[in-house]
Amino acid sequence: MKIALLGYGKMGQIIAQLAVKRGHEIVLKISVDNLEDFTVENLSKADVAIDFSAPDAAVNNIYKCFEANLPVVVGTTGWYGELQKIKNDCISSNNTLMYGSNFSVGVNLFFHLNKVLAKLMNNYPAYEVQVEEIHHTQKLDSPSGTAMTIAEDIVEVLDRKSEWVNEVLGSEQLPQVVKKDQLLIESYRIENVPGTHTVVYSSEVDEIEIKHTAQNRAGFALGAVIAAEWVHDKTGFYNIADVFNFNA
Repeated sequence: MKIALLGYGKMGQIIAQLAVKRGHEIVLKISVDNLEDFTVENLSKADVAIDFSAPDAAVNNIYKCFEANLPVVVGTTGWYGELQKIKNDCISSNNTLMYGSNFSVGVNLFFHLNKVLAKLMNNYPAYEVQVEEIHHTQKLDSPSGTAMTIAEDIVEVLDRKSEWVNEVLGSEQLPQVVKKDQLLIESYRIENVPGTHTVVYSSEVDEIEIKHTAQNRAGFALGAVIAAEWVHDKTGFYNIADVFNFNA
């Protein structure tokens, strides 16, 4: 499989290494240093593109891939305000896109466990729930896409929560006044932390916690390559959950 990498920072470099180990070829690497090479002609040399760029570049990258009729796996977050429009355009133009807030196998297991636990908690109203996320200081969006997925999955199945709110700890942002039906996401930014996500259910007598801690970026990169392998010969609009499809 021939892969175009859109974004060749730390994540892009790890993806390249893992893809080559799995027998694939990197035919295009796009970074801020060679944007002149980001053309439909060059994209057409690939079987699939993997985007780990920046929130302000992702949408343009997606549409360039659509123009080249190239399936694209998008690991960049922070652009989901355009999600519905891009989905419609993807389907209407008979293109292919796979997106996800986190491509790690472990995180996707965590997503599934989170939904199962939240559904169980409908029977135990004494427990209050909160989400915490820690990322490196270079993380551009807050809350992280992963934390948003966790929170949205809780809101979807836990009847006593209707929306989430975010508080960035250590910033100049004023503390949130959290209403009873709101789910708080606390965001921390600390040097050299790949990503830690925790869901905490607290009552007056005890506390239940589920946590995923990334040791490095390799898990995210491997998941992105697996997603590219899964989607490159398909047409349509997909979420990473379609790849894993965990069943309780």
